[in-house]
Amino acid sequence: MEDVLTELPPPSRFFEEDLNIFIPPSPSLPPPSLVLSESYANETLHPSLLIFAISPPSLHIFHYAASKTLVGTLILPDSPSSESTAAPSSDKKSCNIYALNDTEKLVLVVSIQFRVPAERCHAVSKLLIDEKIIPEKVLILDSIQIQNFRGRLSRDDPVAYKLQTSSEREVLGENSEGSPYLSNVNYFPSGSIVDGLAAALLARCQIRNVRGTLCVSWPEYGKPVMRFIRSLLTKDVLPHYDFSSSSDEDELKSIWLKDPLLDSDLYT
Repeated sequence: MEDVLTELPPPSRFFEEDLNIFIPPSPSLPPPSLVLSESYANETLHPSLLIFAISPPSLHIFHYAASKTLVGTLILPDSPSSESTAAPSSDKKSCNIYALNDTEKLVLVVSIQFRVPAERCHAVSKLLIDEKIIPEKVLILDSIQIQNFRGRLSRDDPVAYKLQTSSEREVLGENSEGSPYLSNVNYFPSGSIVDGLAAALLARCQIRNVRGTLCVSWPEYGKPVMRFIRSLLTKDVLPHYDFSSSSDEDELKSIWLKDPLLDSDLYT
């Protein structure tokens, strides 16, 4: 007589993938949409530079830059944090597109003030690059995620690294004066990872053969890193743009003064 406790059970009549047929399919997610102002609603934008502000320092710098005009808003219907009707504010979870006024050519800034889910990053990047907005060059500003970085980082010394598309590196190889963007910033260390929306945007630039640069900075919060990023923008990206209208550092929120992650030796 067989021992039902020790004998292996008979094989299932179904494969694991066959069992999924009994599960109702998930409802399809509504696509993101781009709402442009009346002045730009019927035209395709061709900025000489498209800047994506994702990191807290870059969001703060461009939010308080007074010389800009609201061009449009990205709406992500499935994200409860996406607010499309409220006026632009650093406290609102929104994604607004601005045109910088005091520039010779059209420069757009996309201020992304909410986290885009991983499964939506590709759709958002496709919407922001190549459909209604066809940029000549792209600059993405994000923060280093400590869990994805291979190496040691100091909490006291702000640093930045860059990644570039092949078309951007080809221009630099042919003409050293072809692009001054972040010329003194080192490349992201081998073995480190960038994910999320920043990676999707850079991949989109690579696919569309757009000159793209991703700059990631550390730490994520604090006055020193904000000064550091502002100096990079002033020196290497927009030397003629006036960033002096940015909010005084004394008005920074308490979260900028202290990041809980930086108080642990685990992250140094």
